[in-house]
Amino acid sequence: MQVEAELAKFSPKKDMLLTIGVFDGVHLGHRHLIAKLTGLAHQQGYSSGAITFSLHPREVLAPKTRLPFLTDIERRIELLKDAGVEAVISLSFTPELAALSPKEFLELLKKHLRMRGLVIGPDFALGRKREGDTNVLQRLGEEMGFSLTVVPPLLIDGEVVSSTAIRQALAAGDMKRAQKLMGRPFRLHGRVVRGDKRGAELGFPTANVDTDREQALPADGVYTSRAYIDNRAYSAMTNIGINPTFGGDQRLVEVYIMGYEGDLYGRELAVDIIERLRGEIKFDNPEELRKQIAEDVKRGKAILEIRGAS
Repeated sequence: MQVEAELAKFSPKKDMLLTIGVFDGVHLGHRHLIAKLTGLAHQQGYSSGAITFSLHPREVLAPKTRLPFLTDIERRIELLKDAGVEAVISLSFTPELAALSPKEFLELLKKHLRMRGLVIGPDFALGRKREGDTNVLQRLGEEMGFSLTVVPPLLIDGEVVSSTAIRQALAAGDMKRAQKLMGRPFRLHGRVVRGDKRGAELGFPTANVDTDREQALPADGVYTSRAYIDNRAYSAMTNIGINPTFGGDQRLVEVYIMGYEGDLYGRELAVDIIERLRGEIKFDNPEELRKQIAEDVKRGKAILEIRGAS
């Protein structure tokens, strides 16, 4: 069984309190849950652990449903550890795992992870056909000897913080709302690849960032940004779109990094998307586009200076 083989790779030295979820984005709602987990684990003398899935369950259970991710699995693990979780266990969500009953899955967690308790949100469910809701888990906890703690959702301005709400904010280009829900700027990353060099011809050379095709992207347009190179932050502008002025048809992420002149081809680049300046526009000629870019850069610098960017 693949899930048991993956769990067997972990050998916890202490009993554990666990939470389970996709944790896409590791947003403030997730951090609210994790703070409760780590606090209880510390009080009770247990280790804290988070089980996450390398694929969203919906992609296995409803394969025709495309659900773009906010953070890839590597970034997700990093953020979960930054939030204070002692161990992050990544499982492959497979049809085999989806077919397990709640009790079968929990027995594996007790066997391999020394689970002594679960910390979950109110809408959480696990096991075949999501049979393991809070009522079922409470009964199984009494039967199998583990505690269950249900943490109320986090609300900001009356809105439940969720990955779905963040995706909606990105689709609208509302980076302020996305940042408010995530607790940090939305970040893109990818390898810099060669482009058509039109940015350089216009006086604003850009790095073309090859993001994962399943990565959630903000709405097409021009954004103030911060780019990170060798642990240094640079003020930047990011264009997301198809370059309609030049008849493009492929969605691209292009980053103009202010004050940087080095060669980035082949390197990984991380970019925080800060604020949307405008939507994508088709200009009559390259000169009109060049003038607009110059104005965008001027406005972007002012915004980033106010926000304290380098």
